[in-house]
Amino acid sequence: MARRYVVTGRGGQVAQSLIERVEGHSEITIIPLARPDLDLADIGTIEKALVEARPELIISAAAYTAVDQAESDAAKAFVVNSAAINEIGRIATKLNVPIIHLSTDYVFDGNKSSPYQESDPVAPPCVYGRSKLEGERCLDASGADYVILRTAWVYSPFNKNFLRTMLHLAGSRDELNVVADQYGNPTSALDIADAILTVADNLLSSRDQRLRGMFHMAGSGEASWADFASEIFRISAEMGGPSAIVHPIPTAQYPTPARRPTNSRLDCCKLEQIHGIRLPDWKIATATTVQRLLASGAPGNRPAWKRHFEENRG
Repeated sequence: MARRYVVTGRGGQVAQSLIERVEGHSEITIIPLARPDLDLADIGTIEKALVEARPELIISAAAYTAVDQAESDAAKAFVVNSAAINEIGRIATKLNVPIIHLSTDYVFDGNKSSPYQESDPVAPPCVYGRSKLEGERCLDASGADYVILRTAWVYSPFNKNFLRTMLHLAGSRDELNVVADQYGNPTSALDIADAILTVADNLLSSRDQRLRGMFHMAGSGEASWADFASEIFRISAEMGGPSAIVHPIPTAQYPTPARRPTNSRLDCCKLEQIHGIRLPDWKIATATTVQRLLASGAPGNRPAWKRHFEENRG
């Protein structure tokens, strides 16, 4: 019988990636739960939805991720990213099932000069980061059998993300200003899905406590946002897709309501040592995603990338 993995969120990048990754694999069933059945902003919906789904493992992938909006909507951010996670942890404990929870590089202030390790002090620079950190702490206090996976700079062929936004903008602009003094690890949601499935199998196959707890999980290698954009356009140009000249700018020239960490780089050695997982180099994963997007569904002589971005705006 197939293992039943419940994932919170149905339309998110990670949920869609998980659904795609298990297609054709009879040993795992992904059960996505989303509004109105499970609404993280309405705590009262969570227990009924999870109990009825009969999970063998819960993947907590949904979150309030509107980083700038959270600055003026802190109450909702904390409900979704903290109070809801506390409830999911409680229910996971009640059902005696493990939980894999996704967190973020934004729990760090970004002032460290080297990649962040799991043991480094946390100091979130914005409301979003504080709400996600509180969610981590709630899960730890819930008594649940858990793994927390902190990740960063997530992109995929799905939904709104930096990679898709860059390709969309390049369809109408020849030059773009992109921040060059923030550094991190671009991470494919499809690679995240692969890693989650491995962690899930490890948790269900062993009671080894080393497999539990906090881990960093991000693409191998590092880049600035300007580096990331330049690589996206280089690959796209090779395929005849949209491209633009990238002008590197400092963060000061692109002010946002929420302060971002200057250094979002995550040290993922613990995940590799304990779970045997090392995500691919970000350039390789980026190339795979760009090539997939540009090759999707071209009717007649209209370029595939143009059709895709006309029909999948945002």
